[in-house]
Amino acid sequence: MQLEKKDSAIYWKRPWKYLLILLPIFAFAGFWSTKNFRFNGEYQIGQEIDSLNGVYVYYNGNVGNVSGRNTTADGYNLGLKYQCVEFVKRYYHEHLNHKMPDSYGHAKDFFDSSLKDGQKNTRRDLIQYTNRSRAKPKVDDLLVFSGTLFNKYGHVAIISKVSDTEIEIIQQNPGPYGPSRESFELVNEQGKWKIKNDHVLGWLRKEE
Repeated sequence: MQLEKKDSAIYWKRPWKYLLILLPIFAFAGFWSTKNFRFNGEYQIGQEIDSLNGVYVYYNGNVGNVSGRNTTADGYNLGLKYQCVEFVKRYYHEHLNHKMPDSYGHAKDFFDSSLKDGQKNTRRDLIQYTNRSRAKPKVDDLLVFSGTLFNKYGHVAIISKVSDTEIEIIQQNPGPYGPSRESFELVNEQGKWKIKNDHVLGWLRKEE
């Protein structure tokens, strides 16, 4: 079949058009797969992979995996094994001897957007700081991330190191290949501290 010049140009443009449509779909599918399928054969679900102050981080495989509910001997709810929320509540209970009045909710629900910087979050019995705050993040602070396209429930972690330019977090359930430790840039802008991550809502702290 012989195509006229105009028809030939349209014919060759079509594959590129389809490719531009399919590339984002493949990219989304690939990212979703790395978060939701357990390809990593190095660890078993429930295996200890890290710790801070004697409180362990357990491997959970895909982010949606649940291995039952973890509660203390007196019935206090620590959360679903081995989700991110379970680790931060277990850390606060075991290391800081802290129980939250409301021990339920998704990760992003730990941050109350109705509060001003430095006010008391009564549901968690913790002081809440917004991401820009006059209060510099500290080790043991509970860091809260908003929901995303790939994870509508948000994420929580514990701040494990702080300098004038960086924070490090320790986290549970970042995905099959996600690291238990991550670092983010910390800056001071006009007297307020900001963690350079658009999904960080703020941090919570036990009163001294």
